[in-house]
Amino acid sequence: MQARHKVAAVATSVISTASLLAILPTSPAMAHGSMSNPPSRAYVCKAEGPETPKSDACKAAVAVAGTQAFYDWHEVSRLDAGGRHRQIIPNGRLCGAGRDKYRGLDLPRADWPAKRISPGNLTVTYHATAPHSNSNFEFYITREGWNPSGPLSWSDLVPIRTFTGQNPTTFTNWTINIPQRTGRHILFSIWQRVVGSEEAFYTCSDVTFG
Repeated sequence: MQARHKVAAVATSVISTASLLAILPTSPAMAHGSMSNPPSRAYVCKAEGPETPKSDACKAAVAVAGTQAFYDWHEVSRLDAGGRHRQIIPNGRLCGAGRDKYRGLDLPRADWPAKRISPGNLTVTYHATAPHSNSNFEFYITREGWNPSGPLSWSDLVPIRTFTGQNPTTFTNWTINIPQRTGRHILFSIWQRVVGSEEAFYTCSDVTFG
């Protein structure tokens, strides 16, 4: 009888714990996403296939950092950003958010797959797998004369436009005005959550003019 009572007591305890967990508030889901047009480096290598990348740049990125970075293409982020992007991400590490996991995205190469664009209005698309309201999206392009074979620094970026108070859906479009450029460049974006989190996401999309 005593053993039976102990079993009953344990079962009651488990049920009580499960009931308590059921009513506790859960943490908000982390946002996730990346640029899909023009596609970010992470998006490109994900599309090529982390295990069998096609381009030399994606092959090199996988060789440096492994495949998991590209299965997690939507997590090139910093939880501690809070708008302090230039303080927490060093020069040369912008494309990978300053994280070792994504260091393959920072490889300074002139052969990253690039989308051909022209100066003027450009529709850009962000693919958010976990959208969050009240977010800011900043868009930049590298300065004329930037060397695509060198590392990307904050001083290389020229602001294009910032959209504040945005409520992104799974695929969100904006129109930005691209300045005159020649050759290869990077379109850089920052998605900064504003309410409930300091999390920010970073993307590098390779583009070419002419």
